[in-house]
Amino acid sequence: PGEPRHRHWTIRATKVVLATGAFERLMVFPGNDRPGVMLASAAARYAVDFGVLPGERIAIFANNDSAYASAAALRQAGATITAIVDVRSEISSAARELAAAAGGELLLGHAIVGTEGGRLVTGVKAQRFDAASGGLSGDARVLPADALAVSGGWSPIIHLASQAAAGTPAWNERLQAFLPPPPAQDWTAVGAAAGDLTAPGGLDVAPAAVFEIRAKGGKAFVDLQHDVTAEDVRLAHREGYISVEHLKRYTTLGMATDQGKTSNMPGLAIMADALGKPIPDVGTTRFRAPFSAVSLGSLAAERFGDLKPHRRTPMHDWHVEQGALMYNVGLWQRPAIYADPGETVEQAYIREARTTRQAAGIVDVSTLGKIAVQGPDAGAFLDRVYTNMFSTLAVGKARYGLMLREDGIAFDDGTTWRLSEHDFLMTTTTANAGKVMQHLEYFLDCVWPDLKVTLTSVTDEWAGAAIGGPNARKILETLVTGTAVDNDALPFMGIVHGEIAGAPVMICRLSFSGEMAFEVYSGAGHGQHVWDALIEAGRPFGLVPYGLEALGTLRIEKGHVTGSEIDGRTTARDLHLDWMLSKKKPFVGSPMMDREGLVAENRVRLVGLVSLDGRALNGGAHLVDYNDPTVQRDSIGHITAVCFSPALGKYIGLALVKGGKSRHGQRAYVSDPLRGRFGPVEIVSHHFFDPEGTRMHG
Repeated sequence: PGEPRHRHWTIRATKVVLATGAFERLMVFPGNDRPGVMLASAAARYAVDFGVLPGERIAIFANNDSAYASAAALRQAGATITAIVDVRSEISSAARELAAAAGGELLLGHAIVGTEGGRLVTGVKAQRFDAASGGLSGDARVLPADALAVSGGWSPIIHLASQAAAGTPAWNERLQAFLPPPPAQDWTAVGAAAGDLTAPGGLDVAPAAVFEIRAKGGKAFVDLQHDVTAEDVRLAHREGYISVEHLKRYTTLGMATDQGKTSNMPGLAIMADALGKPIPDVGTTRFRAPFSAVSLGSLAAERFGDLKPHRRTPMHDWHVEQGALMYNVGLWQRPAIYADPGETVEQAYIREARTTRQAAGIVDVSTLGKIAVQGPDAGAFLDRVYTNMFSTLAVGKARYGLMLREDGIAFDDGTTWRLSEHDFLMTTTTANAGKVMQHLEYFLDCVWPDLKVTLTSVTDEWAGAAIGGPNARKILETLVTGTAVDNDALPFMGIVHGEIAGAPVMICRLSFSGEMAFEVYSGAGHGQHVWDALIEAGRPFGLVPYGLEALGTLRIEKGHVTGSEIDGRTTARDLHLDWMLSKKKPFVGSPMMDREGLVAENRVRLVGLVSLDGRALNGGAHLVDYNDPTVQRDSIGHITAVCFSPALGKYIGLALVKGGKSRHGQRAYVSDPLRGRFGPVEIVSHHFFDPEGTRMHG
């Protein structure tokens, strides 16, 4: 923990020796992608290094001697070698000795022309083959095998050398491979990277010039990661893509995570054959860094700390200057508290929430998702995606809405404002803004493409400030011009347009805090200007800025739900929002919301909790109906949100509990052994404070 996965090193040496080795190549033939087909060196490494046999009866297919060493190693590890199939008609004496040690039938001048089996190899097909002409003759034989080890030769790893050189790689006919170009800097390649592909015991690693076995019977894959076949390469040629760089992009050959380490040479060979040119005339694709997958964090994290983009509201700098403790909410940075000197987090949010209830508070709500829903069918579209009606909403009014997923589970909530007949502004929760946009676009594009509606994400276009409390309207009355903000001009859920300090604003009277409250929206460019004006006008009225902790406290006291309760498992009924389920229209989720499991009596339902021992509660803790911490039985629910309520003077919380309202007035117990907490709570209504809403409506 705390350690980086990768580090990026920049090393400058006086002289560099490149001993990068070589890659074994695959062979291209029908059925070469069936599970159980692998490189011969990989099969031997499984057996020798890790003690794992890739199969019990293994066939070998080769065009060079190195596969014979792999066969002998597999035999020594306990595998049965059923056959060694080699495209060459003659092999070295050293290879013959290894073949004898490996056992199994030796088929020289033969090729594998197919594999059998479903999800794994059960057999391979071998047929007589002329390496010089590439022709097949006679009938194919089926050889028993549950794995096939393949060696199509070796390619020196010249990536670093090519990046450090001015010239092009040099073709080596004997190895049928490219070697490093002449160095332009002080480096030298050695060993297999330089073409020294010798093996102990006199084995001849130089392969026959055979990359593909052209036979009928299925797809022959060149790039196993991107599923590029030999026919795809020839199609690229027929379509006129004769450059290797064009071939790469047309087919995606070599563009997977292995970057063509095993597939590029066979692909180049097939393209060269189609062009009627030698392989060196076709050339190679450009070798680019990095050689192996590197996390972006290793390249940039040291400079930037982390790679998550930080979204900041227009008032972000003001929050920081005021000493706010910033908190990441998704990608957004939001103030948690504005602590006075010496205050703890709890003391700060209690002060902020209490002052908001007693005088006034202001919170930055610019992070709420905002989507412009516009067009002649906008109202009808909203009727379909929300559980309640929006087509009947009057211009200049807002309405609280609830969305369900298609399976009937609660998805998101928020207010939508009707700005004109065909223009709505939808607000979503901060965390779900992107998901809601995708949800809407899916239904508009795929389910109801006939609707004349456009969707535009305007989250970053608007700055928002919510000002609430007994003095909220008084503050606005001293500041807003161009419109009145009294109860007649701006009733609950009403919208007006005016100016604050010369900046155009749109004000909606709605409340998340449960107080008389207003959301003031301005263009993002005016956000700080409007915020400053609100702060200054609010000073004589005791206005304080408050953060997420106080916001959470105010909403828990009112019993309002957020993502902690709309958690992807709860329904509208679980959250006591069934009054929002329209009986006059269908909507997304309505066909599924009444399924037996979603209306069962034993489902968890939203309740309130009051701590009876005066101790803090913990979010996520389970609730039980017995007073014995040593007993282990099923929980009756869990706590979703907690706070100390300055309005009640107690620790309270919201919870999802089996039985819901039927348990009001009952005692339960918090069971949180990981945090050493066990204690009594009373289950009550989730509406702790002002359940009639008199403060909100004024």
